[in-house]
Amino acid sequence: MATKENALYPGRYTAGNDQDLVVFLIGMRFNGFAGLRYALQAFVSMPRMLASLEKHPETGCLGGHVAFGWKTAYVMQYWRSFDDLDRFAKAPNDEHHPMWRWYMRLGDKARDTGIWHETFRVAAGSYESIYANMPRFGLAKATTHVPVVPATSTARKRIEASCPHVMNA
Repeated sequence: MATKENALYPGRYTAGNDQDLVVFLIGMRFNGFAGLRYALQAFVSMPRMLASLEKHPETGCLGGHVAFGWKTAYVMQYWRSFDDLDRFAKAPNDEHHPMWRWYMRLGDKARDTGIWHETFRVAAGSYESIYANMPRFGLAKATTHVPVVPATSTARKRIEASCPHVMNA
């Protein structure tokens, strides 16, 4: 039985967001067994960071999701602004900053555990999204999940309209 969180929405939906945003990707890659202990410590810290962000929406994190690959794990997040993301990353009393300092102090001991991130500032009107027969996901889960209408039926229309009508629906 599908939970409300995983309920499927038949048809096509888009994200109803007409604001600038930041897309943040952060991940870890397991490079070798020598770093297993460090990889595990980094891996178990991520749920605490995500729980803290979910508990405190005032941080500016709009939402995101976790994905796993063969040797990798990553988180994709949507942020209200780069300043919000930067403030969170540097907050000494939050989960991220102490973990980052710990990892950086490891130096060569950590080479079997790779850490990476990418940050994208995205201007309103320069992104679009489509979700067909999906639960709420991605940007539409982080912002507003709205049905596709004739004015937003193609990627070009969604980009050009920047979905302003859905914000007033």
